[in-house]
Amino acid sequence: MTTVGILHPGSMGAAVAGQVRRSGAEVLWCPAGRSASSQTRAERYGLTPVRALGEMAERADIILSLCPPAAAEDVARDVAACSYARIYVDGNAVSPATMANISAIVQGSGATAVDGSVIGSPPSDSKNPRLYLSGPADAVALGARLFDGSAVQARPLPGGIGQASALKLSYSSYQKASRVLAAVAYALASDHGVGAELLDIAEERTTSYLAETGYFPKVAARSWRWGPEMKEAAHALEEAGLPSDLAVAAAAVMDRWTALKDVSPDLALVLEELHTSRHGESP
Repeated sequence: MTTVGILHPGSMGAAVAGQVRRSGAEVLWCPAGRSASSQTRAERYGLTPVRALGEMAERADIILSLCPPAAAEDVARDVAACSYARIYVDGNAVSPATMANISAIVQGSGATAVDGSVIGSPPSDSKNPRLYLSGPADAVALGARLFDGSAVQARPLPGGIGQASALKLSYSSYQKASRVLAAVAYALASDHGVGAELLDIAEERTTSYLAETGYFPKVAARSWRWGPEMKEAAHALEEAGLPSDLAVAAAAVMDRWTALKDVSPDLALVLEELHTSRHGESP
């Protein structure tokens, strides 16, 4: 039986770990320093607790890292410090250059690094995210097999480390930034009393994020995680010699929503939080 370690069981990590268990694998997690919410998710998905990260490193055939992108390198260093020497899959939204750093960190302990990226919502009976994997072919194949018959669609990519990360940020640099711009547009329209008219225009174009006002509160509540992801997208654009201004600006907008982490704000509060006067700046 394959043993997998998950770092850490957030909403995405726990749901993905639950899909891994469907393949018959045991999934380990480390409760030390984690929140009560993480404990609840781990119990819901049947994850096995270990006393410390060192125990996970001793037992796990594959370690899967799904954490906020700003913490990805530090998490890799913690694992490498345990002399982990098997397969380490980094599934975080980081730039190709950051992924190269992570690869070097874990390979320094003797492990094989796999570049991964999840595109889509946490897996469930109705949602089927894709997990793209790139890197050494044998390790990629082992990682993909963990999800056979599950709600996660594992898709190996040709090429080496950095391919999966590049695909993720190519997608999210548009997907997330466009939702932020839509929220800013509504904030301006609402200030001038033309929000309803803007929505009426947008609803004629059903593929527009402008028509999805109900999603703005979800964006705001997740901005603590999406903001660092946009900064990584900016790095990826800069590496390619492309303008990064939009990604940088989107991250700055998300910074204004940090007080809304893990809450369920209404639309009016989400739009109000975008204003400079709410953040100690001159309007």
